[in-house]
Amino acid sequence: MREWFGDYLDASNRHDLDAIRSFLDPGVRRAHLPGGADAWISDVADLFHGFPDWRWRRIQLIVEDDRIAAHLRGSGTHLGVFRGVAATRRHANVAEFAMYRLASGRIVEYSGSDTDRELLAQLGRTEA
Repeated sequence: MREWFGDYLDASNRHDLDAIRSFLDPGVRRAHLPGGADAWISDVADLFHGFPDWRWRRIQLIVEDDRIAAHLRGSGTHLGVFRGVAATRRHANVAEFAMYRLASGRIVEYSGSDTDRELLAQLGRTEA
């Protein structure tokens, strides 16, 4: 599963939406976010549009049974509209804590930190 996560992170850092989708169950559930692979892809596409150089770096990874706990650091430069905020050219850097449950090699459940709120605060918008 460590290798699987490395492949997933690599696809994410390449901004390869088709490859990212291949890691997702079509009905993936996300805590406090719209479910389904289409919603997941839409959210990361918005992130990549706003931050074309966005990359994640793995800090720590814990694997147990069918679950992965990941501590990541994401960063990029705000060069496009993101969540209604016009490009600021600011560099953003956020910690992300995520839990994934896998079945048949695909993410079926996700819960994690609210990185949008932190990103928007770094862009100068206080409400999320």
